[in-house]
Amino acid sequence: MTITLGHHTPQTFADPYAADPAETAWPAPAAHGQDMDYLLPPPNPAERLSVLIDPRDQRRLDLHAVLTAAGIPPRPGDREAIDQLSALPASINTTLQRWLHHTT
Repeated sequence: MTITLGHHTPQTFADPYAADPAETAWPAPAAHGQDMDYLLPPPNPAERLSVLIDPRDQRRLDLHAVLTAAGIPPRPGDREAIDQLSALPASINTTLQRWLHHTT
């Protein structure tokens, strides 16, 4: 749109909220072989590694997750305390995690 003001100076105004249909359209599918993102296939359970985690390590990971979810992210200096707590029997660790779950 062009407007001529009283002193005959043409001014052009652009609508900053106008949408260009070419910019809002979905891109066309890429030809095969082009480098584009694509969805990964779901994992195949037969191809999973059969490595078991030591129960103490599992409790340590669970404790890290519960602390973080409770808003208490472990600091690097907390590692020794978390290792000691993870060495406790599973029933004590489960109770500790239950207590932390109730804080959130």
